[in-house]
Amino acid sequence: QKIEEINDKIYTLNGEIEPLIARIDSNNAQIEQIKVEVENTENEIKAAKEDIAKTEEVLGKRVRELYKSGGQSSYIMLLFTADSFNDLISKIESTSRLVKIDKKIVKELEDKQNSLNEKIESLEQKNEEMQGLEENSKYEKEIENIKKACEITDECFKYIVDFIRVGQTEKEIAFEIEKYFKTHGAEDLAFETIVASGKNSSKPHAVPTDKKIDLGDAITIDFGCKYNGYCSDMTRTIFMGFVPEAIKPIYDLVLKNQKQTEKELKEGANIKIVSRMVENDFKLHGYDLVHALGHGVGLDIHEVPFIHGKNDANLKANMVITNEPGIYVPGRFGVRIEDTVLITKNGCINLTKSDKNYIVLEPRK
Repeated sequence: QKIEEINDKIYTLNGEIEPLIARIDSNNAQIEQIKVEVENTENEIKAAKEDIAKTEEVLGKRVRELYKSGGQSSYIMLLFTADSFNDLISKIESTSRLVKIDKKIVKELEDKQNSLNEKIESLEQKNEEMQGLEENSKYEKEIENIKKACEITDECFKYIVDFIRVGQTEKEIAFEIEKYFKTHGAEDLAFETIVASGKNSSKPHAVPTDKKIDLGDAITIDFGCKYNGYCSDMTRTIFMGFVPEAIKPIYDLVLKNQKQTEKELKEGANIKIVSRMVENDFKLHGYDLVHALGHGVGLDIHEVPFIHGKNDANLKANMVITNEPGIYVPGRFGVRIEDTVLITKNGCINLTKSDKNYIVLEPRK
């Protein structure tokens, strides 16, 4: 019975893979066809350039002959008889027109070649994205490992929220996170932990410093671990003592978009459309989404698909990605809220489940 179930799963997966392979084959055929067109165009350009060179050589020769003839008294009268002079000028003008026409043809051919090269680049990029999407649809065992890594991350967050005190440094907190992971079932960090407080939280990719936690600080913690080689990724922005009034509208805007994105994520959802919804809402409020809305997660912390407004691919069931909108006010503060999510046919499942509402730490020393 188990063998039959496995065969059924294989049959289903093959049914999903075959249309994708057909699309890739179709793209490859288009690429080959365009490459032939490019080669033909290059040959046309080469021939046209040779014609120009020959035409210009003839023109130059005729002009030189005219010049030389003008210097020989025995031919002056013959050269400047109306018929022969007009005939020579006519030929020179005619040849000049040919040169201009040939140059125009070459320009058109070069434009065509550039256009074809752009098509090839676009198709090859699409192929790469589709192959990446296929490779990064996770299977059951992989998903279980990522879920476990996310569980450890959630438990670590509960611990670290209770651990943080006024006067501790960002480095001390980051070290405590690493220590917790390595003593609670994780094999390693998924990436270097970010702990950024106060003004440092305005840096999207901050590095922990010796800055001490102070009252009213926004503290952004971006962290994750590895379990059996698979990664987790979560970010929360929390507050020491109280939430400054200036940051509340930004926190609310980021949280609203993070929750809205969560509703949009499902099999078949277009990455570009989902990303631009967030980008546009941020712009309406005077802010920019300065980094991708998310990325794939697996054996590597950053995998395809990359969730941004230029990626026109669609999501596929069993992909694991992040959902991480953020706003950063230079020199003041920043807010990022991130979950690792599993894409399903009808929606998505948050694999990191820690609270995303305002978390205000008791100001203990």
